[in-house]
Amino acid sequence: MRNFIFISPHFPTNYENFCVQLHENGVNVFGIGDTPYENLTDSLKAALTEYYKVDSMEDYDQMYRAVAFLCYKHGPMDGLESNNEYWLEQDARLRTDFNIPGMKTVDMEHVKYKSKMKPYYAKAGITTARYHLVTDLSESLEFVVKVGYPVIVKPDNGVGATTTYKLKNEDELRAFHEEDFHGVQFIMEEFVPGEIYSYDAIMNSRGEPIFETGNHTPISIMDSVNNHDDSVFYIEKHIADDVRTAGRAAVKSFGVKSRFVHFEFFRLTEDHAYLGKKGKIIGLEVNYRPSGGFTPDMINYACSTDVYKDWADMIAFDRLTKEDYPDKYYCVSAGCRKEKHYLHSYEEVMAAYKDDIMMTTELPEVLASAMGDRLYLARFSTKEAMDDFISYVFAAA
Repeated sequence: MRNFIFISPHFPTNYENFCVQLHENGVNVFGIGDTPYENLTDSLKAALTEYYKVDSMEDYDQMYRAVAFLCYKHGPMDGLESNNEYWLEQDARLRTDFNIPGMKTVDMEHVKYKSKMKPYYAKAGITTARYHLVTDLSESLEFVVKVGYPVIVKPDNGVGATTTYKLKNEDELRAFHEEDFHGVQFIMEEFVPGEIYSYDAIMNSRGEPIFETGNHTPISIMDSVNNHDDSVFYIEKHIADDVRTAGRAAVKSFGVKSRFVHFEFFRLTEDHAYLGKKGKIIGLEVNYRPSGGFTPDMINYACSTDVYKDWADMIAFDRLTKEDYPDKYYCVSAGCRKEKHYLHSYEEVMAAYKDDIMMTTELPEVLASAMGDRLYLARFSTKEAMDDFISYVFAAA
């Protein structure tokens, strides 16, 4: 590995660590972004061999010209990545146009479209919710006759929960169909009574995991966004065996290689006539990038590692260069809403848990809808201690 282009190295801010670690591994790292060079941090500037500013990263012509310039000046590129869901298709298009190793445009269909993921889950032996692609009201009504209310509707190609809806009756279904979504294709799925667990891993060039962990989301992100509920999820101290098995099977079915992945599953919280018995793992969706926000940092706190370096080691050497650390923890993300009144103030939370809180910050609006306005990241040796912390933070006034 000699030359590598990192797309948007400045945002999200913690992603500059991927560039820093690549540079430390002896790779020439070239950044393309839309912020002025002088606004980059000193550590990012030091990690980049060259930075090319574009006016808009949405303008493919500008992105194409940026890659063309860097290839002309520095030679062929051995990799190109953003580790960001938003740029996934553009990354693939750039790799295709410049013949850079990695996923190409032809690989995108089953990566981006939730409906196209279903056959790959089936190939892996993993059950998924029944679905139909939304057309008109009559077909949606027919689907509901088969699966019952509630149903979940969300963009077939999309990320996050900001346009995900839980329709509980025919009035809500009819109201949804009266909305103008400007041509967005929605997928409708039967409701899965479960909590979300994830398989987070770094895969080498043979599709083998060189690092594995996972998180648990006991409060639905969809409900958190739509109802402005508290937001909480945590990195597991040890990933459950059935989640690991499902994650590895899905990785093999989808053919993932040389990537950071975040695969999401439901664990049924009750028996379901079609999906199976309580506790069964159900496929939700695949993401070919790290889990969002500060999750990479949470993984570091929980696993006593540095996943930025782990990823850079995979890119540069196709293996980890350090031994696994035995110290493992639970690391929780607890997000509070500014419009809610809590029993304990920020100052009281910090005083009570000063030795456990690894980071706290106020989040920008783009992240706050899903993660809360005031975020605490804290780690604990036991689940009981973590649960006590969650109860303390979210206690209502």
